[in-house]
Order: sequence, then C-alpha cells, then structure tokens
Amino acid sequence: MLKLLASIFTWWGGATIGAGFHIHRRGRLVGKDDTGNMYYEARDAKDSYDTRKRRWVIYNGYAEASKVPPEWHGWLRYTFEEPPTVEPLLRRSWEKDHLPNLTGTVHAWHPPGAIGRGGERSATTGDYQAWTPE
Repeated sequence: MLKLLASIFTWWGGATIGAGFHIHRRGRLVGKDDTGNMYYEARDAKDSYDTRKRRWVIYNGYAEASKVPPEWHGWLRYTFEEPPTVEPLLRRSWEKDHLPNLTGTVHAWHPPGAIGRGGERSATTGDYQAWTPE
C-alpha cells in the first residue's frame, strides 16, 4: 500500500503512476541498461516539441540523472540516432566505467578535516599565526 501511495505522489523513486501510464501508452520500450533503467521512445511525433520523437527514461530506484550511462545519455539527447541496443557505443581501452554522482551519499568524497571524516585535520604549518584582538 505504501509503495502504491509513493508511486502516486512522488517522482524520485521512479516514475509516478501518471507518467508511467503515459509513457507505456504513448511510447515503446527501446532498451534497458545494466542498472535496470528502462528507455522509451514515442511511437510518433504527436506530443513532441519538434519533429523528433520524444524519448524517456524510467529510473530503477531513486531518480538521479547521473545514473544514466553515457551511451544512453547520448541517445536521450539525440546525439546518437540509434539506441545502444541497435548500435553500441564504441568503448576505448582508456575509458573508465561510468559512476553515478555520489554527492550527498555515504560514499561521497570528504577532504581531510571534514566533519564527515571525523573533523580531525593535520596540524598547521609554522607560518600561521592566529589573530588576537588588542
């Protein structure tokens, strides 16, 4: 019951019921990525902004744009005409694996001395003198 209510009123855990219904009715499933995100393209250009068919992603879990891999991002933004399921993106040997944005998570990077790392920092160098009022 709670999951149903969440899908009606929230968008960050995936598509809302209204968006999901519209996408399933007006679009066709083009593919799915390794993380479970599903990609759709409109059957026609009827509800598009221009002559191109509209494209959507329904996130698997939390809706975060950085979870979309580069090959699907290029397809969503019309950089590539064909989806990666039809024409895979050429992967170079020097390219790293895609990582989502970790800001705000427990896996985010914290500099030395940050509160998230315990708040302890190394001692300052000898050229620093604290200001004291006269």
